[in-house]
Amino acid sequence: MLPAEDLFVHCYVLVDDLIKDAVVVIPPRPGPAPACTDAEIITIGLVRHLMGRRSESGFVAEIRREWPRLFPSLPHISEVNRRARWLYGAYEQIRQAVLATVPADTWGQIDTSALPVKHPSRVRGPDSWTGPNELCARFGRDAAHGEWFYGFRLAVRTDLGSRLVRAWAIVPATVSERALVPDLIAGAEHLVGLLNDKGFNGRAFTKSLAAQGITNLVPPTKADRATMPATLQKIIAEWRNRVETTFRELTDTMELARHGAHTFHGLLTRTAATIAAHSIARIALPTN
Repeated sequence: MLPAEDLFVHCYVLVDDLIKDAVVVIPPRPGPAPACTDAEIITIGLVRHLMGRRSESGFVAEIRREWPRLFPSLPHISEVNRRARWLYGAYEQIRQAVLATVPADTWGQIDTSALPVKHPSRVRGPDSWTGPNELCARFGRDAAHGEWFYGFRLAVRTDLGSRLVRAWAIVPATVSERALVPDLIAGAEHLVGLLNDKGFNGRAFTKSLAAQGITNLVPPTKADRATMPATLQKIIAEWRNRVETTFRELTDTMELARHGAHTFHGLLTRTAATIAAHSIARIALPTN
């Protein structure tokens, strides 16, 4: 990872160039142009996740204390938060622009991870955690941690080799993972196979993918082990958990599991910023 000041400069130049080249298009707003530019606000969001800072307000305070000369017109935290939510679409455009520089793998993985929004003990009835298309927070089971949670799930399709997030969505907590696949592979004509966990098993599901030229590979059952080549079993065992590494980077290292959002729009913004930051970390940061 670059030193903090270099990281700010690197991300700002990347974002500013994408905006100037109209690769990232920001909707016009009424009124005079703010002293702190959109590129600066976006940079703050990206660097916060790259540095693994949990609190948005705490990170803005850290900038005022440690790097004031980089952001001489930094507004109050309430304005930073409000403008970041306005700019949430820019994070997704940045992610796509960065990904476009790297060829996609022909094999991928699909999985989901819990996105809690409230402790289950504090849920008393209907609340304001609602998104578009009747999407709302619900109770779900977090298999990775063996506990129930209240919120949503983050669904991703990653490259098997590079572990880059190629497609993502915030979905209901009780969603059937197989039902997510059509949307997550839409437009991915390059895909020839998916290496997934046992939750994606099933003859009808595998047949539907095969009709699209996509092999559905899952860990073998006891019966399968008798006929599956040992080499293939070894490959599955070694590669099947790579998507879990990506989730750990997103939810733990970059603090998405403790996002601190108070509304669905806030959660959407933080998720988009985190995944964009992850793509930048994997592709666009100098290695030394």
